[in-house]
Amino acid sequence: MQRGGLPEWSPTALVLRIRESLRSGVAHVGAGTSPEVDGAECRTWGRCSGAEGMRVPLQNRVRPDGEIVVDPGRGLMMGNRGCLHGQGRDLGVARWRSKLWLCCVLDWKGRQRDPMPPGRYTSLFFTDEASALAAGHRPCAYCRRGDYLEFAEAWRVAQGLTERPRAVEMDAVLHAERVESRTGRKVTWPARAAELPDGAMVRTGQAFPGLVTGGQVAPWSFGGYGTPAAAGVVDVLTPASVVAAIRAGYRPMVHPSVSAAGCRSHPASNLRAGTESVAAGGIP
Repeated sequence: MQRGGLPEWSPTALVLRIRESLRSGVAHVGAGTSPEVDGAECRTWGRCSGAEGMRVPLQNRVRPDGEIVVDPGRGLMMGNRGCLHGQGRDLGVARWRSKLWLCCVLDWKGRQRDPMPPGRYTSLFFTDEASALAAGHRPCAYCRRGDYLEFAEAWRVAQGLTERPRAVEMDAVLHAERVESRTGRKVTWPARAAELPDGAMVRTGQAFPGLVTGGQVAPWSFGGYGTPAAAGVVDVLTPASVVAAIRAGYRPMVHPSVSAAGCRSHPASNLRAGTESVAAGGIP
């Protein structure tokens, strides 16, 4: 999925996408945005871009490698890692405030929330659940109770435990598997794509992130996935314990643009959610 020869997730391609959105008058093109304009701030979702009166997306989209970036693409899942922003909705240096990294539904009982309330939490948005799991998030035990229990049970089976693990126990393991403690860099590990389960996220030799499906890799973008292609040895982005849980039976939800036998497709209703409302689920 290229734009002018550039990967769709590259910084240069991102600038081109935002400029095109502003020229075409598209004011809301991603989760956590809203079409109304109100002075210097467009309601609670984003900042205006000056004379055009159009908003630019907030820095709250998460790539499979865990980086939080600005992108106009719509997400199908949300989550948080605590409060990462300050005044003006700009992110600070920290990329997490606790080991509790959640993956939540976009729409929770129709509630509407500011995605960046001062001092409380920073709502983050993901292409799909597979992307969120790769970044190191897990299903929320509140708004996604059923998925959380299935994930914990698959974790138990994969690790050979006698009892289902508590959330705090899984979070401690996940934190060690998703980022290096000294540098904060993403932890990856090598594997052959053909040996990974559907739903795992990887980085190919060209440094492109992708989703494993049927032993091949479908290139990722904030807008979905491209055509799967064969790949050899890859860097696995999804934490090892999550990959083990997928092998043990957990089926992550993926964007409808790709078909993966070992995964679930996101409900069609999620494709329309996220512009006017932000879910309250999973918010501490």
